[in-house]
Amino acid sequence: MRLKAVIAYDGTAYHGFQRQAPEREPSIQGTLEGALRKIGQAGGVLGAGRTDAGVHASGQVIAFDVNWRHGVADLQRALNATLPADIAVLELEQATDTFHPRYDAVSRTYRYRLSHTRVRNPLLTRYALHVPQELDVEALRRAVAHLIGTHDFAAFGQPTVGESTTRSLYRAEVNAEGSLIAIELEANGFLYRMVRRIVGTLIPIGRGERTEADFVAILQAADPHRAGPAVAPQGLCLTQVNY
Repeated sequence: MRLKAVIAYDGTAYHGFQRQAPEREPSIQGTLEGALRKIGQAGGVLGAGRTDAGVHASGQVIAFDVNWRHGVADLQRALNATLPADIAVLELEQATDTFHPRYDAVSRTYRYRLSHTRVRNPLLTRYALHVPQELDVEALRRAVAHLIGTHDFAAFGQPTVGESTTRSLYRAEVNAEGSLIAIELEANGFLYRMVRRIVGTLIPIGRGERTEADFVAILQAADPHRAGPAVAPQGLCLTQVNY
């Protein structure tokens, strides 16, 4: 039977989600498949999103096929007992035989966290990008609002499949709590490094070095040379996949 799982992982020690060929560096996919083999279930794991090296997930969705004689809850316990401490199966259920976590998804949500303090906090280093200047949260909110809708996002990334760089972005929010800022984006799909380049373009706006109008012009120009650089991966987390 085919099973659908929601998993969480700290991506710090991994070379991204996708299995390497050969597996010179550990991947999330390869580690999951290794755990399945250890409990007698040899098979491939499909993922909803190919997170990059160092990127985390709190709501990644995977699917795999098993021949399992016990209950699904027993399999979840067996997997979590076998997996390393930085990967966990949060939910596990039977799915239809044709379910595919990537192609059946209607949207994905990513969150990027920034810590804007004068001195970096070592306890946040693995999960947020430190920006040593105060950022204008309202300026960030005004800028990201222009991302909502269907646009050519070529300024911020490269297509992972096919040639089209057009995506539909359904939600763009900037939430602040103390010195932490979370930028959440939900879309029907994302280009390679799209979220990280959007954030890299937003930071100068938060610092007052660029304007909202500059951000709109970069989006409309669809020119990657005008956008900011991709920020570091540790602030990025795949939080939800919707079906």
